[in-house]
Amino acid sequence: MQLTDSVAIVTGSSSGIGAATALALAGKGCHVVINYSRNSDGAEQVAEQCRAMGVEALVQQADVAEDEDCRTLVAATLERFGRLDVLVNNAGTTKFCDHADLQGLSKDDFLHLYSVNTVGAFQMVRAAEAALREREVAHVINMASIAGITGVGSSIAYAASKGAMVTLTMSLARVMGPQVRVNAICPGFVQGEWLAKGLGQETYDKTLTGIRNIAPLSDTATPKRIADMAVGIISGMDWTTGETFIIDGGTHLHTAPLKR
Repeated sequence: MQLTDSVAIVTGSSSGIGAATALALAGKGCHVVINYSRNSDGAEQVAEQCRAMGVEALVQQADVAEDEDCRTLVAATLERFGRLDVLVNNAGTTKFCDHADLQGLSKDDFLHLYSVNTVGAFQMVRAAEAALREREVAHVINMASIAGITGVGSSIAYAASKGAMVTLTMSLARVMGPQVRVNAICPGFVQGEWLAKGLGQETYDKTLTGIRNIAPLSDTATPKRIADMAVGIISGMDWTTGETFIIDGGTHLHTAPLKR
């Protein structure tokens, strides 16, 4: 699809992957809606960077776990721009808990992660469905995770919620055509503050070094690399839907020799 003068909502775009995706879309001439749950300052900074590229940017608070917030977010977008071409379901959360520590997760932990990571994405698509179907070509990108495919990651609850998001992507792809394409991106280890804070700097550094030693491409994902993949799917893959794209430098292959 043509991104110039199109309109995209990127949930959870006040920092990290969401911010990088909003900026990448803006760089292609796409007007963007910057969504945040709590980080209003970050959202405003991202919006200003997008506007500096010559596009319009709307900042809108919404918690995607709340259905009414999702509907308000879409309504505000349509009131401002009159159209919606792209939805990037990036908002997500986790609880860091060693997978072996089965006592470290509660029912409420699972429900909270699912409410944001999985149900939130569904609610956003439902709220945006009518507007997306008005376009001849529209795209939904669900930011899932390698955790949802391999059962690794920050916690079992997180992996389960992202696995459900992969399944959600396939289910939605079947029913959202022919106007709307629905695809998922599954990043592996993502360099940046979010993982460094969650893992602790020492563990983060050791993990990053270890992955670089086994990855065929000798590195891991970054927010910009993930954003570039999202833009590539949206702008160049109009005949692809229901697919899951892994971006981890090939780490999931586990075939590269250890580097010396």
